[in-house]
Amino acid sequence: MAKMWTGRTSGETDRIADDFNSSISFDCRMYRQDITGSMAHAAMLGQTGIITGAEADELIDGLQGILDDLDEGTLSFDPSCEDIHMFVEQVLTERLGDVGRKLHTARSRNDQVALDLRMYLRDEAAKLTELLRELEEVLLKTAQNNMKAVMPGYTHLQRAQPILFSHHIMAYSMMLLRDMDRIADASARMNVSPIGSCAFAGTTYHTDRRFEAERLGFDDICRNSIDGVSDRDFCVELMSALSILMMHLSRLSEEIVLWTSWEFRFVELSDKYTTGSSIMPQKKNSDMAELIRGKTGRVYGDLMALLTTLKGLPLAYNKDMQEDKEAVFDAVDTVEMCLRVMIPMIDTMRVLPENMRRAANEGFINATDLADYLVKKGMPFRTAYKISGSIVAECIARGCVLDTYPLEDYKKHSELIGEDIYDEINIEHCVETRISAGGTSSVSVLEQIDWVRGRLGSR
Repeated sequence: MAKMWTGRTSGETDRIADDFNSSISFDCRMYRQDITGSMAHAAMLGQTGIITGAEADELIDGLQGILDDLDEGTLSFDPSCEDIHMFVEQVLTERLGDVGRKLHTARSRNDQVALDLRMYLRDEAAKLTELLRELEEVLLKTAQNNMKAVMPGYTHLQRAQPILFSHHIMAYSMMLLRDMDRIADASARMNVSPIGSCAFAGTTYHTDRRFEAERLGFDDICRNSIDGVSDRDFCVELMSALSILMMHLSRLSEEIVLWTSWEFRFVELSDKYTTGSSIMPQKKNSDMAELIRGKTGRVYGDLMALLTTLKGLPLAYNKDMQEDKEAVFDAVDTVEMCLRVMIPMIDTMRVLPENMRRAANEGFINATDLADYLVKKGMPFRTAYKISGSIVAECIARGCVLDTYPLEDYKKHSELIGEDIYDEINIEHCVETRISAGGTSSVSVLEQIDWVRGRLGSR
């Protein structure tokens, strides 16, 4: 089949070179954006008089027919075509003849692919944002339904202070809000139209770039035609936001892996999101969480692959930039898949508050509250810290905890300590008295839940 760019060369490339050069196997997913963009371009050509209004209408009708046929499955992609742009133009020309050949007036594949990719990623970013919203709703529901579950909070993976499980969950809710903000920021900078930049120098035709941009829902046009075809910052920025999102999903997945182990037993996943062992019949493995954790490295790799591809490219367009699509498509697909698994996995997760409370009774996580008790009695904090540490050391030696340490022994360390010490170091009391904004008291956590709901409602 003759190539549409035949002229300067014969177009007779080697079969291996054809396969190496072809991108239709992966850029065909942008067919809807490519055809929609071409319809807007045809309308602009007609509106400016570059072609007649009748020709523009014929092109738009022909393109709509191709779109309908692809949607319905009555037209298949031709793998011998170089890319989705050539495929659509070839089919259009076969159906319309010379009128079809007029579509590519005042544009290049360089600005066409930049347009398609921006439109495609704009749509995918909106889809990912909706999935993030669903995950946020699940986290909020999980937090709301477990307001009485007390667990040990950790630093250095050592039991540190008592917190509400809901407080811990809300930390991830805050992360996801930032992820949504980052995707929104990336989408805003993405929503600038490159069409009309042509190969890179613009065109001699009196086009109306803003007409096309507005018709396709863009906020503005690229102000420099060289930048319009060579910019892939919008891909890098979205992939960067997705990498951070995957880091958050990976951290949550790591905690789920820990929490579902027999050493913790804080939560239990539904059988639908676990697997068994081929040899050990007792196993219930958190494989979905582990896969999300593992796929994070894949998204990081996609980002680094594109950054490395772009770092040495001179302006304007280079064929290297064809490598942008597989990387960004893979990143988007991977994140979408992880979110679609994470949402129901968390939603069906069973929280085990008794096990959390049992763990909270150990590890002296109320030692800071003992120190704070002495400070409130007038003792300098550093002195109170040292005394509390000494008492913990004695408890460890005796095999007891602060709650069962005798009052007379407490008094040996300080006469400031009275019978009210046991109320002060009660685990639930320790949680509820952390009243600072953003803290772990139930009042504070409920405020956090309400705040996040307000943020989601304002979007």
